[in-house]
Amino acid sequence: MPPRPKKAGPVEITENSLSKTSSNSTKKPPTRRGKDKEQSAEDSTTRDATTTSATAPTQKSQAKRHHAAPKDDMDELLKPFYYDKHLTDPINTARDKWNLLPAFLRVKGLVKQHIDSYDYFTEVALKEIVRANALVRSDVNRDKFIAFTDIRVGKPNRQEDRTAGHVDTGVTPNECRLRDITYAAPIYVDVVYSRQSGKVAKKDIQIGRMPMMLRSGKCVLNGRSEKDMSMLNECSVDPGGYFIVRGQEKVILVQEQLSKNRVIVEVAKGVYQASVTSHTANVKTKTYVLLKKGLLYLRHNSLNEDVPVAIVLRAMGVQSDHEVLLLAAGNDAQYQDMFAPNLEQAALEGVFTQEQALDYIAAKLKPDRFASASRALRTPKQQALDKLAGTIIPHVEVQGMNFRPKALYIAFMTRRVIQAMQDPKLVDDRDYVGNKRLELAGQMLALLFEDLFKEFVKMIKTSMDKTLKKPNPTQEFDPSSLIGQFESRITGGMDRAISTGNWTLKRFRMDRAGVTHVLSRLSYISALGMMTRITSQFEKTRKVSGPRALQPSQFGMICTSDTPEGEACGLVKNLALMTHITTADDEEAVKRMIFILGAEDVTAASGAEVYGNGAYIVFINGTPIALTRQPKQFLVAFRKFRRMGRISEFVSIYIDHHHNGVHIATDEGRICRPLIVVEKGKSKLTVRFLESLRKGTMAFDDALSRGIVEYLDVNEENDSNIAVYEDAITQHTTHLEIEPFTILGAVAGLIPYPHHNQSPRNTYQCAMGKQAIGAIAYNQFTRIDTLLYLMVYPQKPMVSTRTIELVKYDKLPAGQNAIVAVMSYSGYDIEDALVLNKASCDRGFGRCQVFKKISMPLKGYPNGAADRLADRDPQNVKHKKIGTDGLVEVGSQIEAGDSYMLKETPMLQTGQASGQSQKWAAQHMTYKLTDSCYADKVLITTNEGNSTIVKIQTRQTRRPEIGDKFSSRHGQKGVVGIIADQADMPFSDKGITPDIIMNPHGFPSRMTVGKMLELVSGKAGVLDGKQEYGTAFGGSKIEDMGAALVKNGFSYSGKDFVTSGITGESLPAYVFFGPIYYQKLKHMVQDKMHARATGPRAILTRQPTEGRSRAGGLRLGEMERDCLIAYGASQLLLERLMLSSDAHEVDVCETCGMMGYNNWCQSCESSGGVVKMTMPYAAKLLIQELMSMNVKASLQLEDEFPRAQA
Repeated sequence: MPPRPKKAGPVEITENSLSKTSSNSTKKPPTRRGKDKEQSAEDSTTRDATTTSATAPTQKSQAKRHHAAPKDDMDELLKPFYYDKHLTDPINTARDKWNLLPAFLRVKGLVKQHIDSYDYFTEVALKEIVRANALVRSDVNRDKFIAFTDIRVGKPNRQEDRTAGHVDTGVTPNECRLRDITYAAPIYVDVVYSRQSGKVAKKDIQIGRMPMMLRSGKCVLNGRSEKDMSMLNECSVDPGGYFIVRGQEKVILVQEQLSKNRVIVEVAKGVYQASVTSHTANVKTKTYVLLKKGLLYLRHNSLNEDVPVAIVLRAMGVQSDHEVLLLAAGNDAQYQDMFAPNLEQAALEGVFTQEQALDYIAAKLKPDRFASASRALRTPKQQALDKLAGTIIPHVEVQGMNFRPKALYIAFMTRRVIQAMQDPKLVDDRDYVGNKRLELAGQMLALLFEDLFKEFVKMIKTSMDKTLKKPNPTQEFDPSSLIGQFESRITGGMDRAISTGNWTLKRFRMDRAGVTHVLSRLSYISALGMMTRITSQFEKTRKVSGPRALQPSQFGMICTSDTPEGEACGLVKNLALMTHITTADDEEAVKRMIFILGAEDVTAASGAEVYGNGAYIVFINGTPIALTRQPKQFLVAFRKFRRMGRISEFVSIYIDHHHNGVHIATDEGRICRPLIVVEKGKSKLTVRFLESLRKGTMAFDDALSRGIVEYLDVNEENDSNIAVYEDAITQHTTHLEIEPFTILGAVAGLIPYPHHNQSPRNTYQCAMGKQAIGAIAYNQFTRIDTLLYLMVYPQKPMVSTRTIELVKYDKLPAGQNAIVAVMSYSGYDIEDALVLNKASCDRGFGRCQVFKKISMPLKGYPNGAADRLADRDPQNVKHKKIGTDGLVEVGSQIEAGDSYMLKETPMLQTGQASGQSQKWAAQHMTYKLTDSCYADKVLITTNEGNSTIVKIQTRQTRRPEIGDKFSSRHGQKGVVGIIADQADMPFSDKGITPDIIMNPHGFPSRMTVGKMLELVSGKAGVLDGKQEYGTAFGGSKIEDMGAALVKNGFSYSGKDFVTSGITGESLPAYVFFGPIYYQKLKHMVQDKMHARATGPRAILTRQPTEGRSRAGGLRLGEMERDCLIAYGASQLLLERLMLSSDAHEVDVCETCGMMGYNNWCQSCESSGGVVKMTMPYAAKLLIQELMSMNVKASLQLEDEFPRAQA
């Protein structure tokens, strides 16, 4: 077999290896270097001329089609190098089917769901919102109107460039971060408005600015290659999907909600109820059908009391008792018996006709709060009809007074309640993932923009009316000037919501806090983990176990390990690796398809037919629309259409046999994942497709359109039979997993061999992996962040996993490979403490840098004066580090007490002040912290308000010290207990000393076998010079690793013969010895160490301040006080609580018990009985505060040493 070809030079290629090798050349972007030309020329000699000419255009079209992802990084993953095989080896589908994964992550997954959702919002949802509120017509003059015809989002630009004329405003995200401005794009509308001369159309009127999500369709970074990204000072690995608002990176977290427009049956305190939350474009309301005293009622906010269901159905035009009974109960005698009392109830109320029913409901209506004059003319019956049509279950629309669909819906809810009464198993589970919807950035922004746009339109209307009311206008009314006035409302509204995280919408009475968070930039993984995080709307304080539990339906959709410990446990979740969150698809097309497939209209059927034997109702998004007698045939045909690409791939369909229904879902926010289709016991994934996937002639979307792969959401997954491995396929199997390790998310995917660890250990690692110090982005040195931790020599792990390569963690790693010996040493390693080798620390092991930001605006004042930077004073020692511009010199060391910025503020800030009369007050900024640092960067810039900002970045380099926290990737955290000299460390017979010695007692109770496997695999990989894998449910086999160790002259168990460095004797046991990937965590002693003797005190109580930053004292609290009392240590108590805290000497008058001063009692007006006494200042304060409220507290004194009475 030929050797593996290197990328650079010309290579000799055999005929059958051609197909594979072309992945080296074909997939590169057209900018090829000279050497590659030779290679492709060499290729073409082995083919005939026709094939080369044929492949050239396809390559170009490929580049066009997948321009979104630059084609260099993922390609490495597609090459079959992992198996120590050659290029010419045949592809084995069972083993190589995972190649679909990088192809999937190129188009979907991880952060793409945020971007897809945002793009859907800017392209589709925006236009729909404007279409719904397009026309503004004046009430004063009905001829004057403004109509919005179109809306679009432009390219991101700077706010200040609008007035600058035709300038090319290429604003980059990095500039926005540095200048504290918002990365946003203008929103343009086209309007048509009326003038005397007729209608006038105006294009491109700006109505506000939309914050732009990084890497979305309109963003500057979209579809850029790595080279372009570095030109823009942006990281090519950075996931995007966040916003930059006022210089801060903000993420709109994924919100978890119960699904809208779906009936959910639950038992609340023994009451069965079916509830549905309707969500349409302008109303959001909840309707219940519930069981009270054996009768069924409909409950809604607009009704004063619950109305019997039979009466509601009658009001909707279901006239006869028999038909009501059939609609609600069907032909089943049991159900009919349970429902019959409801009909008697209606008869008792005297309701027999639709008219009577409407009267009955009209009497129960709540009065409208905003009843306008036109509404008052309606009869009560019309009002009742109106409410039934528009407010109760509004998502089932009533067209032309046809109430049949709505009556069916209510009957269906009623039937669900009756079924649940019969069989309590049919109660729905609120925590089941299929009943949940995830709200992404796009939906949240759509809600917000709709609210702002409605307000915007309202304001235009009021100001239009105001102008048109004027009796004799000076110029003709021109509304385009009005639009510009309220532009700041939309811009400000979007900015404020994203930067504070408060979503306050008046229409839906929605008031949510904490929707957005600042993107955590501790490490690359913490940023990535934040993008896949899901928060639920539960309050954390209630100790409910239901929503926190790991649901079986979360398999493959939500990561099983990645959740925080503590109060948010199980409420904050993370998406698994191969998930996608759907955006809304069009219902109408699917409805047409349903009727084409031979289903009949459900509204035409009678109750007997709807619930007849073998009849299945077809629901679309929870609303019944059709009937079918052959559900299985219908399902198969529907799926066939979907696999052919006739229906959107995200539409799901499944049969629910409990309620005899076929459910079709097209709504947004369902969580779904791709699976390989299996037909007739054979997987549809072929060798040929995998080969073309590697060549780059096919992409993941081609797998979808060819029906090889399809997306399943949770409900459809329950209706499938999925094999995990290819050899497990039986004749009943419908799908095959692409890869089992994708049930873990991006953060849990870093753990090698996680399937050999006890489960909580993986959860701990997920929390700690986000705190590891490493590289955060390629542009980490051009950023100025509030706090930035960087490792000086990050390394990629010896034992990697597939996930690590897919999320590109190996490009921005956070840790170092340490040689670890597992043995006890010196007693400084008890309770998980680590022993570090001093020589390793000298060579840079665990060394990190801490960057901090000092930001200071130079404000301007009303009279035109502004803050300024003063010149330094050469005599002043504190000004030694400062340059001529009044700022610290870059590279100088700043110590405590040094000035770094000589700011001066003008004294006269209002009124006119000439240069001579203006006086300046010095506000010199001095460095407060105890540990010195270096000035790393100084930036002077202006923000959007055109005020100057000065930013100084300071740098500290820290080496590991005792008390710093380290952790391996298995939740085994420990602090450094001692840093030992290399001479005292044990060494193996190869002369290797360990970097870290770990106590063996950390293994037995924690059962982290994965850590041992990592050590053995890592050791074998080092000796063979290969990258080993510890992927979940797979990875390098331990038998092979042992064999590799034996081949290189080591023990298969990973143990070595070790000699003590202190005595020089060999140790009596073999020691487990090898490389493990260790992470340095952000918790360092230097940031936490705190002690104090005497120091600052609080002004009010004169007690020591609290907190490390204020050099505070350590508080002896109530509980500690109780201990001292129990010991009877009264003098110690006195000293702690008074003498060393706030002892204070007061003059007390013995006769009246009041406090005096200067040996004089004011109330007795004498100095006779005044004595000095020590008491806590807080007690003195309390007595005086009581006196201020007219409560006298007198101090009764006794002699300390009373004289014996004569």
